Amino acid sequence: MTAPKRNRVPASAFTTTSRRRIGTDKVATVLVSASVLVALIPLAWVLWTVVAKGLPAMLSSTWFTNSLSGLTSTAIGGGVYHAIVGTLVQGLACAVIAIPVGLLVAVYLVEYAGPSRLGKVTTFMVDILSGVPSIVAALFIYALWVVTFGLPRSGFAVSLALVLLMIPMVVRSTEEMLRIVPADLREASYALGVPQWKTILRVVLPTALPGIVTGVMLAIARVLGETAPLLILVGYAPFINFDLFGGEMGTLPGVMIDQMNNPSSVGLQRLWGAALTLILLVAVLNIGAKLIARFSTVRSR
Repeated sequence: MTAPKRNRVPASAFTTTSRRRIGTDKVATVLVSASVLVALIPLAWVLWTVVAKGLPAMLSSTWFTNSLSGLTSTAIGGGVYHAIVGTLVQGLACAVIAIPVGLLVAVYLVEYAGPSRLGKVTTFMVDILSGVPSIVAALFIYALWVVTFGLPRSGFAVSLALVLLMIPMVVRSTEEMLRIVPADLREASYALGVPQWKTILRVVLPTALPGIVTGVMLAIARVLGETAPLLILVGYAPFINFDLFGGEMGTLPGVMIDQMNNPSSVGLQRLWGAALTLILLVAVLNIGAKLIARFSTVRSR
């Protein structure tokens, strides 16, 4: 018996298809590269403007060691030590509340919730909270903290508003890191008779730790630059105030808002200097998050 003849595709068809794919790939590469360049132009422009106008203020010997207490709007000197302290104190108070809550919610959604109704409601509420504008969060805390409870405007009220903004970011980043932990690790732990809660503490969380730390640090850096809670929940003070529960408090965004009403050259220099300081603070947190994730001894596999 003779073997049936097979229809052979001519080699020219493969050549045409390959050339078409190569051409499409090159066009897509050019378009993506052009889009990246277009996005980088305004970013580079903003950074150059802030550095050029804010660097003279940062080069002052008193910028990181003094406050603006007792200085007039046109007096040369002073610094943002009080603002850096206020920003870090409010951010620390926010992190102490938001990080544990966000981690627990993420662990529940990934490890326990499943298709339950409570899990769906929790996911829906996290999605809603992630889209809440900062001014809405500030107004909610004002209505609850000041109007309902009759407590004074304070830095802690600002921290509570920042908590509402930070929790969904922590939940989402932690949730994604927990989901990429291989199921084989959990099953191996269960096979050895380890209970679920201990598996989460000893296996799942350590494996996802670098990604979790990165997400938390980025969330902290994100909320440090919010201005709406400062305008509504606490006044600006040109001096150092460590009391979160009373009195006005200086912050880096507060310095910028205050100096916007100072049209002198000194005021503009302080404004741009505070903006550059805030950018550097956020950059340090971001770089720190990357280094922690890179050099962590526990890595996901």
